Amino acid sequence: MTLNDIEIGGSCIVTKLNDSGEIRRRIMDMGITKGARISVRKVAPLGDPIDLTVRGYHLSLRRSDAANIEVTPV
Repeated sequence: MTLNDIEIGGSCIVTKLNDSGEIRRRIMDMGITKGARISVRKVAPLGDPIDLTVRGYHLSLRRSDAANIEVTPV
């Protein structure tokens, strides 16, 4: 399951990042690392981006980036 599949109000824990290179580094710099708990807060009206809570702060992430983050629902 990927972060892209989590419904609004749902929570999950990151198990793997499938991106590589600069994109992976950028996502990790935002606090999305293996074991991080993420809550999906809301989705933009047209479906992209999604608003997340990660490590106590809000973060907006593109759906294309979220599709490369494997998670386990909580």
